[in-house]
Amino acid sequence: MAVKLLMSWDIRPDREQEYFEFVVREFIPGVQRLGFELSDAWATVFGDHPQILVGAVASSASKARQILQSEEWKTLNSQLQDFVKNYSLKIVEARGGFQF
Repeated sequence: MAVKLLMSWDIRPDREQEYFEFVVREFIPGVQRLGFELSDAWATVFGDHPQILVGAVASSASKARQILQSEEWKTLNSQLQDFVKNYSLKIVEARGGFQF
């Protein structure tokens, strides 16, 4: 059964330019290389909600756990933390449409 990795965060105001460069050049390609298929990317422009929401699908829960335990994921995730705050991650059963 496919699962979806749901991540959310706020971009640190003083790191916006570096954040966007990192996400485009390293984070997204790295997540895909590891085996997740990006399915959603949302930006909140108004309200008290996380600024960025990202969904990525893996073929199974065991595949997702394997990816999240890999050294490459740990490195990517650690680098992301330099640019964001209020980070959250969870794995849920994949369904069609927006999930949060």
